[in-house]
Formats: sequence, C-alpha cells, structure tokens
Amino acid sequence: MKNLFNIIVIVLALVLSFAFYYGVMGNPDGFNDPLTKHEPIAGNIMATIYTGGPLVALLMSFILIGITFSLERFFSINKAQGKNNPEKFVKELSGLLSQGNIEGAVALCDSQRGSIGNVMRAGIERFREVQNDPEYSAPAKISEVQRAIDEQMNLETPLLEKNLVILSTVASISTMVGLLGTTLGMIRAFQALAESGTVSATQLSIGISEALYNTAGGLLGAIIAIVAYNFFTTKVDNFVYVIDEGILSVTEIFTSMVRK
Repeated sequence: MKNLFNIIVIVLALVLSFAFYYGVMGNPDGFNDPLTKHEPIAGNIMATIYTGGPLVALLMSFILIGITFSLERFFSINKAQGKNNPEKFVKELSGLLSQGNIEGAVALCDSQRGSIGNVMRAGIERFREVQNDPEYSAPAKISEVQRAIDEQMNLETPLLEKNLVILSTVASISTMVGLLGTTLGMIRAFQALAESGTVSATQLSIGISEALYNTAGGLLGAIIAIVAYNFFTTKVDNFVYVIDEGILSVTEIFTSMVRK
C-alpha cells in the first residue's frame, strides 16, 4: 500500500499521544482532587499541562508527526543525493563523458546511486543505444536522451517532494487547533465566572490554563513543521538545480559527440 507508512505514523502518533495524556499526565496521583482532576499538585508539570484539555493530546500528536516526517525527509533526501557529493559527481561524470568513456560513466552512476545517479544513468544508457544507430539523426539522438532523462526525472521528483505536504498541513492545523483550544479555554473561564457570580480562582485558572497550554502546543507544532518544511523545500530545490546543471552538461557533451 503506497501510503501505508504515513497512515501508520499518524495512527501511532495519535494513539501514543492520547495514551500519554490520559495515562501519564492524567494520573490521579498528580492532583489534589483525583476524581475531577481540576487541581494539579503544585510543581507537577504533567498534571498542570493535563488541565489544558484533550486538545493538548491532539497537539502532541501533531508535534510527533512533525518530528517523525522531518526525520523521514532528512534521511530520504540525503539518500537521494547519493553516495558522494552531487556537485563532485557531476564534475567527475562530465570528465568521463568528455573522454568518451561511456562505460566508466555508467559505472560511476551505479556507484553514486540516488536520484542524480538514476537520472544521469537513464540518459547515458539511452545515448549508448542510439549513438551508432543510422536511423536517428543527430538532433533525434539528443531528443531521445532528453526524453529518457525527463521520464526518469518525473519518477524521481515526486520522491523528493513526498510528505512535504504533510509538514505543511501540520503547520496549518496545529495553529488552528491551538486557537480552538485557546477559545474553548476562555469560554470555560468566563462561563465559570457567570455561573458563580463571583470570581472563582480555581475555575478561572482552569480555563486560562487550558487556553495557554493549547496556544503553546499549537505554536510549538507549527514552528517545528514550518521550519522543517522550509528547510527541506530549499534542500530539494537546490538538489534539483544540481541535477539540472548535470543534465545540461551531459547534454552538451552528447551534442558535441554526435556532431563529430
């Protein structure tokens, strides 16, 4: 199943977050009123955060999802760049092709691996197939190489951008859920004030704490996701630029070869 990993991560994040919220943060031992759990023991941070309400657990799951997919993108993009530095690889590959060493260039692509190695290898192999074929004119040979490269790029690019939309979504939803929790907390605080007719420090503090902890959780989740999204988007753009430079260099070399 194509998105099985994503589903597993999201479900696990939700399960773990709610289990931690109710099982650890909501431990009755952390409250002066174990039944209602409205008054956390002074200094018990977990119990205090628990008073923020169930939306805190949801925000915790967003934070876990953001961290998990940030790590997934980090390792996936590094793997896509290949074994050696992409710029160094393009330089070595251009040198081999300039010398007419097609087999050496293919071997270099195999050793490099990753997206850049796959793209270059597709173009080189297609050139090797049509290089001495009399049915293809010089421009047609270059067109065939470009077509092979474009097809491989269409396969590799989605892999580089995969799951970035999840980080973007988490950034947006975290902010909205945090704002919702803030609003609900303030509603609870003012409802308690209206019902009692007097200022109840306990009820007022419960509502305000719910508002503030949700605000903090929403901002934290959004910050993690936004920073990760911008970082990896820039990283992918730079990597694609290096691939494009390599494609241009290889195409120019092949053009000069077929015109000889």
